Amino acid sequence: MHTATLFIELGGIILFLGVLGALALRAGISPIPLYLVAGLAFGQGGILPLATSEEFVSIGAELGVVLLLLTLGLEYNADELMTSLRGNARGGLVDLVLNAAPGAAVALLLGWGPVAAVAMAGVTYATSSGITAKVLSDLGWIGNRETPVVLSLLVFEDLTMALYLPILTAILAGVSLAAGAVTVAIALATAGVVLLVALRYGRLIDGFVASPNQEVLLLKVVGLALLVAGVAQQLQVSAAVGAFLVGIALSGELAHEARALLIPLRDLFAAVFFVFFGLQTDPAAIWPMAGLAALLALVSMVTKLATGVYAARRAGIARAGQARAGIALIPRGEFNIVIAGLAVAAGAHPDLGPLAAGYVLILAAFGPLAARLIQPLITAIARRA
Repeated sequence: MHTATLFIELGGIILFLGVLGALALRAGISPIPLYLVAGLAFGQGGILPLATSEEFVSIGAELGVVLLLLTLGLEYNADELMTSLRGNARGGLVDLVLNAAPGAAVALLLGWGPVAAVAMAGVTYATSSGITAKVLSDLGWIGNRETPVVLSLLVFEDLTMALYLPILTAILAGVSLAAGAVTVAIALATAGVVLLVALRYGRLIDGFVASPNQEVLLLKVVGLALLVAGVAQQLQVSAAVGAFLVGIALSGELAHEARALLIPLRDLFAAVFFVFFGLQTDPAAIWPMAGLAALLALVSMVTKLATGVYAARRAGIARAGQARAGIALIPRGEFNIVIAGLAVAAGAHPDLGPLAAGYVLILAAFGPLAARLIQPLITAIARRA
């Protein structure tokens, strides 16, 4: 009976997502906001809360993020990544300062204390790699000149998160400085090893993964990505950056074949990811903080736009590409909710969770929609330039 209920719930969710996707295509908009609303409908406080399938959806959501970043990594090689990271290090620092400051300032102004300020800085800083990857793919921006700039900023953020999360965890737990330093050192060493393997031993990885049989190739690529993502996350590094670097390590025709095989699987689990994000949000808890969340979201839109414009301009990209880079960085998502959840569970201010949820929901929905709606304006800018 449990299995039957699970199948009914999952079948209903996926079929409903298909209907929403068809409506989005007909309306010419991104389906992501509709998927988020579906998650609200199926979640706590929603119209039809799930009974048995939430755990499966949670795992599917994590798979969705891994597959999104894996397929994005397959578009680029290691040399392109390193060149972009070196060229955009200053943009990464600007991103950190501009986008961590609003969250920290709000927490301090509200009197929530320095620990909540550190947590809110992370909530407003990190762009959602999963949503941004989906936006780039849906709008056909992956081949654009500004996309490597966006990707380098995302990788910079994920590597910063590898440092930030152990620090935040240590602060929340009240552990000693020495214990916190050890955790941070392990996280940084792990990120360095994964990056080194991707850069230096890409050919060996290609040789191991390559197969004339599509089934075998798919199993090897997905298995390797999940293995690396799991090890990375176990050692306090983002699973997303681990999967992204696996994609970077594969190159040439092998990367092209792998991406073609992965796209249907990626799209399925990416949709589940957006639903799960909505499941985590109780609409009733968000409402009292909605005004402040909207104001903070507006500030963050401006700061992320400024970040993208600055980084793309330094890379010599035209105004249209600068605008696209800024828009692509707007969405917030999985990392931000995880950070807020850690802070609330550790006893931070009780309003931090609802504020973060409302803030992230606004930007997760508005980011993809803004990217779609701004296309005509970007085209006009390009023509004038």
